[in-house]
Amino acid sequence: MNADVDPDLPQGLLHRRCGCCSERRRFNAALFAAGASAALPALAQTRDGIDVGKQSRFAQLVPPEQIEEAATQQYAQLLRQARAQDALAPDSHPQAQRLRAIAERLIPYCAPWNARAKQWKWEVNLIGSKQLNAFCMPGGKIAFFYGILDQLKLSDDEVAMITGHEMAHALREHARERLGKTAATRIGAGVLSALLGLGGTGDALLNMGGQLLTLRFSREDESEADLVGLDIAARAGYDPRAGMSLWQKMIKASQGAPPQFLSSHPAGDTRIRDIESNLPRVLPLYDKAAKPERKFGPPA
Repeated sequence: MNADVDPDLPQGLLHRRCGCCSERRRFNAALFAAGASAALPALAQTRDGIDVGKQSRFAQLVPPEQIEEAATQQYAQLLRQARAQDALAPDSHPQAQRLRAIAERLIPYCAPWNARAKQWKWEVNLIGSKQLNAFCMPGGKIAFFYGILDQLKLSDDEVAMITGHEMAHALREHARERLGKTAATRIGAGVLSALLGLGGTGDALLNMGGQLLTLRFSREDESEADLVGLDIAARAGYDPRAGMSLWQKMIKASQGAPPQFLSSHPAGDTRIRDIESNLPRVLPLYDKAAKPERKFGPPA
């Protein structure tokens, strides 16, 4: 992709929403039953003292295999649209190579947070758009938009902070939780029957798949992704202090109108303080980690 070719993709293609009391009680009972009977490995809550708490039981309403399949389909559609607009970077593009090299260093440190990550077919692509954004869909489907690399002149450490953060959303299955809550709101306890094979879940989840590129995560999700992302990036040899410089750049770029990457995130100043408070946990990991042998840089 030529750096001058920078078409804007449709705005919808980005990262990232009753009943009566008796119905609510019935649904809560069904949700508890789903969580109790789910024969799935639990996500890691802690790692070397980093505690992110339990996964929401709403996630148990959506089978991980199906949401990952839906994500794969949506990601492929996004790439087709970008390719049709001559906005998908080729494998030879220096920034695409940079993104993949950094992601490859982070991927080995993902599985302890989610055992399913060992099975994921990770992909990293660069899309020509001025938007300041990046995302990782369920199953390890990552995309960066050229604008965030070019306009913020990100260092390798800063790219690693974004990559780790977006990976963390997938590892902690935040999209799965969001879609589970959507299912609960729309179809209530009936979803449990579908997931147990008593109804048609395929069509419902396929329809939900279309939401994966427009999901808005909660501020709690974002804070959790920051912490897990710092852990992953530090272990891969990237300086977690870059998280602060990254958000300083993001705040400066917002100029009163936050870029989409910031739209559902905690306020920038709060985020910087939170990252700073977590540095004592992750700096020791960075200090003892093997550092990248190859250095890249922002677009020329």
